[in-house]
Amino acid sequence: MKATVFALGVLILSLAGCVAQPPAQPPAQPPAQPEPDDCRASELQGLAGQPGTVLAGMRFRQVLRVIEYGMPVTMDYNPARLNIELDRRGVIERVSCG
Repeated sequence: MKATVFALGVLILSLAGCVAQPPAQPPAQPPAQPEPDDCRASELQGLAGQPGTVLAGMRFRQVLRVIEYGMPVTMDYNPARLNIELDRRGVIERVSCG
């Protein structure tokens, strides 16, 4: 009888270790930070949709990189550099920092 009670006790204790724990809460994500606008791209969003030829008559205070469609570009990031991307037709598609 003692052996049965002992075995039953061991069985209950070993099963207690198998109880699933509630899942841990994932760590809270920090709020998304807006992209820095060190190159002042937000002021030039009106260029989008215009032909790239308008850039010839403009002066820029920041470092400028005009990226034509299909042109290879380096992956280095410079928050003070203004990137102007052109589509296949030479129309300004995007103005961003980087």
